[in-house]
Amino acid sequence: MTVGIASYGSYVPYRRLKRAAIGQVLGIPAGKGERAVASFDEDSVSMAVEAARDALRGLDARAVPPAAPARDVRTLLFATTTPPYAEKLNAALVGAAARLPLEIRAADLTGSPRVGLTALLQAADAARANGGSALVAIADCRVAAPEGKAEQAGGDAGVAFVVGEDPIAEIVGSASVTREFLDIWRAPGERFAHAWEERFALTQAYGPLLGAAVKRVLEQAQCAPSNLAKVILDAPNPRAADELARGAKLAPEQLADPLALTVGQTGAAHAPLVLASVLAAAKPGDLILVASAGDGADALLLKVTPRAARYTQPRSVGRLIESKGDVAYGRYLKWREILPTEPPRRPDPDRPAAPPMLRSETWKFGFVGTQCTACGTPQLPPQRICITCGQRDRMEPYPFADRPAKVATFTLDRLAYSLNPPTVNVVVDFAGGGRFLGEMTDCEPDKVQIGDEVEMTFRRMHSAGGVHNYFWKCRPRR
Repeated sequence: MTVGIASYGSYVPYRRLKRAAIGQVLGIPAGKGERAVASFDEDSVSMAVEAARDALRGLDARAVPPAAPARDVRTLLFATTTPPYAEKLNAALVGAAARLPLEIRAADLTGSPRVGLTALLQAADAARANGGSALVAIADCRVAAPEGKAEQAGGDAGVAFVVGEDPIAEIVGSASVTREFLDIWRAPGERFAHAWEERFALTQAYGPLLGAAVKRVLEQAQCAPSNLAKVILDAPNPRAADELARGAKLAPEQLADPLALTVGQTGAAHAPLVLASVLAAAKPGDLILVASAGDGADALLLKVTPRAARYTQPRSVGRLIESKGDVAYGRYLKWREILPTEPPRRPDPDRPAAPPMLRSETWKFGFVGTQCTACGTPQLPPQRICITCGQRDRMEPYPFADRPAKVATFTLDRLAYSLNPPTVNVVVDFAGGGRFLGEMTDCEPDKVQIGDEVEMTFRRMHSAGGVHNYFWKCRPRR
């Protein structure tokens, strides 16, 4: 049974933080380039949802957008080191927003940046054992202490893969090694991770473990390093990857762009995100090696198949990197609640209640409205009585999340409860019918205009009482 990556999707947040801005504010040396920053209304779940939606769309480009993109997914794995809930199945949120079927096996993988590649390997095992496809959604929104190296080097992003038969990249070999050693750790309740002295992990852990996993997978596939089209090496200490590349005598053109200057090190999503960027330019027959270290290492060898020549992914990593807007360092600190600020002088938001969230699950998480079967009018929120013909209970589900829309009118609210005022409230009209009143995000408020094309995006509206209130906003088309 040939198993591999059948489809993929990626997500890089719209906002960028220039490293020079960090250095200027803190009075410390600044690195080059910029890092991707999740907005105030984003987290690892919302970014994973965005990537998963693209992966499911890419699985069958011929499908009509309103069709439920569940396909034959039987397993869902969500990998992150920054889960929004410490005790709750975060994967269930991803599955609900991606409109996956109820009959799936789902799990969260966390605890190490290595879990992104681990999840991809486990998805392949699940596809072989259970048949059907497995969806892997990976995202991280890591917070690092100001003045630390991780703050400048880090980045936020998401990536997703559908693993199954008829792949665009076949898995031809894998290897894993695991060893206990103390390098990076974070105890429950702590916001910032700790790190041991760098030379210890470089010389005694990451380098040898990464090398051992790579050596095993190449021997397994009887592949010489010179035969590799692209190599992706990811380790918490980049020097470990650099030294391994030199030791294997890899040519510069074999090494994939680590996205350090444009996105940053994205934790669990990093090696998979670089893989998504490599797949966009891969040719049939190319061999791609991916290895990721963290309390050991995982290595994966992929062979690009002829199907890749016919595969299209309209929202590539490169395109997402180019679509961006800057964020000030002070605002970034405010979004991450590192810099205390006075909250809006408005009542605190209420905690979402479980019963109504369950009753309206397909609307709240899947953004599924209704369409009248008598007159064909789409309407949202879901209705029992048609707003056009008045027929009762003649409705069928009608997904809106993937439908393009345009701004009909808008207003700016400078008094709303928000970490990023002013709030842009918009009325949008969907192609084919349907009107929605909501918020616009990832935009410059003074540049919003009537007629702007927008698309829907899954976001965290607010948190109250330990409960995260997720729903949908619109954003300018990327």
